[in-house]
Amino acid sequence: MKKVSIIYWSCGGNIEVLANMMADGAKEKGAEVNLMQVTDATIEDVLEADAVAFGSPAMDATRIEQEEMKPFLDQFKDLPIKNKKCILFATYGWIEKSFMEIWKDEMKSYGFNLVGDLSVKDSPNKKEMEYIKELGRDLAK
Repeated sequence: MKKVSIIYWSCGGNIEVLANMMADGAKEKGAEVNLMQVTDATIEDVLEADAVAFGSPAMDATRIEQEEMKPFLDQFKDLPIKNKKCILFATYGWIEKSFMEIWKDEMKSYGFNLVGDLSVKDSPNKKEMEYIKELGRDLAK
């Protein structure tokens, strides 16, 4: 059984909705899912998982949440991640979504193997909800 950690930061609730839908998809494929807010997460939650997902709203066109999610992720700069399967998901409220490309590049530089991502403008629609569930299934493979 695959062990999957889904770690997120949510203020308005949209990221939490996406995280829960992703967890449902992973559970459908038989994964043991560890779903938590970043404030409750530890480095071990990432290192001991077979696959991980991180969710955060964008704070502007270039940055994810900076008080909790960014410092948590920065801990992985010098740790032996070695190609761990990873998915990123986010919400944003403006036209440009360049923050996701910056975030993906950063996570790859830490050693994560990015296998999928989703950027949702404002709140998720039905198609995006189905896609995040499929990404959860992919984490469990």
